[in-house]
Amino acid sequence: MKYLIVIEPTATGYSAYSPDLPGCVSTGATREEVERNMGEAIEFHLEGLRDEGYEIPKSDTSSAYIEIEAS
Repeated sequence: MKYLIVIEPTATGYSAYSPDLPGCVSTGATREEVERNMGEAIEFHLEGLRDEGYEIPKSDTSSAYIEIEAS
């Protein structure tokens, strides 16, 4: 299963979250680290949902870039 993650730069590195998994977030000093950490966070998050008997959310978020002419 794939989940979209949003990666944002911070003053000390990067942070990430998944719109399909509210509350599932992670940080890292580099993009590679935050992606790796976010993968682990998602696995942990889904394990917790399963343990509590919750349904695993489907990944239905998508993303796109819109190109506009800058003035």
